[in-house]
Amino acid sequence: MTVIDPDTKAGWVPETDDESEVDGAEEMPLSMRLSIADTLTLGNATCGFMAVYFTTTGILIPHLTGSDETGMARHSAATAVILMLMAAIFDLFDGLVARKLRSSPMGAELDNLSDLISFGLAPAYFVLVYGMVADDAHQRVSALAAIVVLLAVVLRLARFSCVTLKDGMFQGMPSPFGALTVVSIVLLELPFPPTLLAIVGVAWLMVSRVEYPKPRGILAVAMLGWIVAAMGLLAAWAFDAPGGQLLLQTGCALQVVLGAVIPLFATARRVNTFRDNRREARAAQLP
Repeated sequence: MTVIDPDTKAGWVPETDDESEVDGAEEMPLSMRLSIADTLTLGNATCGFMAVYFTTTGILIPHLTGSDETGMARHSAATAVILMLMAAIFDLFDGLVARKLRSSPMGAELDNLSDLISFGLAPAYFVLVYGMVADDAHQRVSALAAIVVLLAVVLRLARFSCVTLKDGMFQGMPSPFGALTVVSIVLLELPFPPTLLAIVGVAWLMVSRVEYPKPRGILAVAMLGWIVAAMGLLAAWAFDAPGGQLLLQTGCALQVVLGAVIPLFATARRVNTFRDNRREARAAQLP
């Protein structure tokens, strides 16, 4: 029983002779212990927050104050996107570590919350700022597109927590892949209407039922290599290396093409599977 001291108004617990009871009270609950995988997940969230920070301080504020330092905006944009790429690396490795070692009971919740920051808020904010600083963009329409991206990630993560799929597959474009595709569309610097349509299209793919393979084995290595290569392209663009602009646009175009082609392959595979099942069913009905 907890007793209130009338002088200090503080609660105190009566002494006990049972040391095991005291140790049990002081021991941290299992649900509050962070595993190695959880630490990587928190690194994911930190990178997402810092991406928002660099987007604000390096792109938005100079634009609002009338600064003409385009180099600073370029460096900040590259830094923000590199941080999102680092968040994707943390997201990749926390799953691998959790399968190899262990994850705390908070692991799944931490992962969803961190993904919401890094792959929902950060790219949506990037789209919003793009609408404010680009010459041919419309701020209110860009804000609407940013909301669509954010809500798509929210819905996708919520569905991921509720729907059970067959092992090795995602339903809908994974949020890290979707976030990087959205950012790539912005960095391509296309006219505003196709940019807007492409961003909304990616948001739709994230909440669609198109199946995507989970990054495991060779696919995980390929994804890691692609992320590292993308970081190199961003660094070359940020420091105005010869051909850096062309290399970055090539990398962004490839990211967008992958985002469009993978659903086509997935849809073709589902159609072929459906046809094979119908063919087998008909063959089984024959005498």
